[in-house]
Amino acid sequence: MLHPSYSDLMEVVNSEVEPGEQPVVQSRYSIVLAAAKRARQIIAGAEPLISKAYNKKPLSIAVEELYSGKVKILGEDDTLDDEDKILETIKEEKEEIAEIMKKEETAETQKEE
Repeated sequence: MLHPSYSDLMEVVNSEVEPGEQPVVQSRYSIVLAAAKRARQIIAGAEPLISKAYNKKPLSIAVEELYSGKVKILGEDDTLDDEDKILETIKEEKEEIAEIMKKEETAETQKEE
């Protein structure tokens, strides 16, 4: 039997959800996917976020990280918000670069005249 149980993991992951909001994790399947994804990251070389990870299997480390709150599962809305923020930042930076280039071109044109 796994410790912590699926229901314990779901409670921990959903503990930060405000009352009335939809829980981040609604099924055991979601917990399994999250733990498996983190285990693959650890296998690929990511550092474990818990102490005493030596001689533990990657899946055990991933489950322990989830249970201790070291790894957060983001809901779909959170992920989209983050992506939107990144895209907005990139757009603003492109506009700033375009303005700088335009000012430089104008300055060069005035020097030539």
